[in-house]
Amino acid sequence: MDTHFDSHKRDFSVNARLPGISALAAVIGVMSTIAAVVLLDLIHLFTNLFFFGTFSIADHSPALNKLGPWVILIPAAGGLVVGMIARFGSEKIRGHGIPEAIEAILFGKSRMSPKVAVLKPLSSGIVIGSGGPFGAEGPIIMTGGALGSLLAQFIKLTSAERKTLLVAGAAAGMTAVFGTPVAAVLLAVELLLFEWRPRSFLPVALACAVAGFARALFFGTGPLFPLQTAAPGAASLVSCVIAGLLCGALASGLSAALYQVEDWFHKLPIHWMWWPALGGIVVGIGGFLEPRALGVGYDVIGDLLHQNLPLQIAVAILVVKAIIWVIALGSGTSGGVLAPLLMLGAGLGVVLGHVLPGGEPALWPLVCMSATLGATLGAPLTAIIFAFGLTHDVNAMLPLLAATLVAHGFATVVMRRSIMTEKIARRGYHIYREYGVDPLERHYVDEVMTRSVQTIDGNLTVREALIAFFGPMQTHRAYPVVREGVLAGIADRESLLVLQDGADGLGPDTRVADAFAGRSMPVALVSESCRAVATRLAVHGLERLPVVADRETMRLAGIVSRSDLVKTSLAHFDEEHKKERFRRLTPGSGKRHFPPVRKTG
Repeated sequence: MDTHFDSHKRDFSVNARLPGISALAAVIGVMSTIAAVVLLDLIHLFTNLFFFGTFSIADHSPALNKLGPWVILIPAAGGLVVGMIARFGSEKIRGHGIPEAIEAILFGKSRMSPKVAVLKPLSSGIVIGSGGPFGAEGPIIMTGGALGSLLAQFIKLTSAERKTLLVAGAAAGMTAVFGTPVAAVLLAVELLLFEWRPRSFLPVALACAVAGFARALFFGTGPLFPLQTAAPGAASLVSCVIAGLLCGALASGLSAALYQVEDWFHKLPIHWMWWPALGGIVVGIGGFLEPRALGVGYDVIGDLLHQNLPLQIAVAILVVKAIIWVIALGSGTSGGVLAPLLMLGAGLGVVLGHVLPGGEPALWPLVCMSATLGATLGAPLTAIIFAFGLTHDVNAMLPLLAATLVAHGFATVVMRRSIMTEKIARRGYHIYREYGVDPLERHYVDEVMTRSVQTIDGNLTVREALIAFFGPMQTHRAYPVVREGVLAGIADRESLLVLQDGADGLGPDTRVADAFAGRSMPVALVSESCRAVATRLAVHGLERLPVVADRETMRLAGIVSRSDLVKTSLAHFDEEHKKERFRRLTPGSGKRHFPPVRKTG
């Protein structure tokens, strides 16, 4: 079959700037890795200062402190400092990072300030170092994103290219903290990019790969929580469904509780600067009752995954961590959500491991960790690959898939928004997270344009054209002007009347083609997508465009109007809503036929 006339159609769009953007993304991968090292060192430094009175970046757990009841004051002090930083530095450091990155991408043209790049890791280091029950991933996502955005702002780039570099920095930062580059790429796809295009996906993936290799220089290789469970049997499927439903319920409950607490803080008759200190008091009380709930808690997550903690302690950690995390985050302090969700999910898994049939008990903390994370974030693929990347447990892949998807399905039905988008919605911005291929992107101009076009012969005079085409029998508002098949312009009544009156030294006896010679005009190309043409119509405020084969010859091929573009949406509507029985395929049945445009009035 001759495909010559379809040679302009491709699976993906061509972007000549992709190599340059990818090179910048690689640089950002290195920068984000360094930022992750600095952030983790800040957390260790402030942990040692607050809980042990030493100036060191050695990794010590706050659970080992000997402060007794005085520990209650430590998180409050950290919250007070961060509240002041937010008040007098930048309010954008408040929150857990990912919603702020999404808001900057969708509503701020991917612009972030230098203050955020500096104050976010500093404030998070203080909060987590003083016992805040958060992870480092949210702050590093915000910090890495800010670095990507700043580099993009320094160079002359489009908003779409800034978004790519912002997300590249965010995903690379997550890779540097956890050593999970594939999960970081999926996080970008499911939460941050809001598109699936090589122009954005490839630079982000490259940044994550670079960060993954660079991370080995600072943290070594291997998984953060190495684990190996036995291959599950068929009976584990029922347990996966049960675990998924419970994790979905936990995720929904945590999200609802978080924003209820946030509402309570908004009702307080004091400035929000003091809220983190109040939340810190609750964190301190929880840390006094169960010290393992303080701080990032990577060591506690490892103990839960390896069944090193008794059931009673696991339950205590689950309850205390949930309470202090919800209250601290609701107070508007700075910290991430991934590590707390991992701990809460793993704690639930330890409890369920004593009662669920099928699979060894060590499997369920990992499964529930993934399911809780996926349901809370609304990013199931990220959670599944993230859990695998943290443990390298191949045998757990199938239970991870089953339980996480059940949890995500439960949360999707029960929750209107995820924990990530609810905060943005409360600021007046709605985010619709489902996306697919735009019908206007799927189809090209040559599929919808009108090929039989009534044209004005360019050799006619202006007077003759007015009489012939704009008299009582006028059928169109404007007509293409063509001379020997070549498009010269678009003529309407107003433009010809101006020419007839002698505009630009012309008159009624001027040839129409000569009158329009040298004038620039927007056109559509046969090889362009309907989306590109729709955008051009909107930019120029036009109803229709002439279609040419190419800009060199300017030979007229047809005309495309807004009503022609509607045909793609009608075809999409039929695909989504028209129910059909199976019918035997007939020759030519694979050819695209657009339904007729319904015209009213």
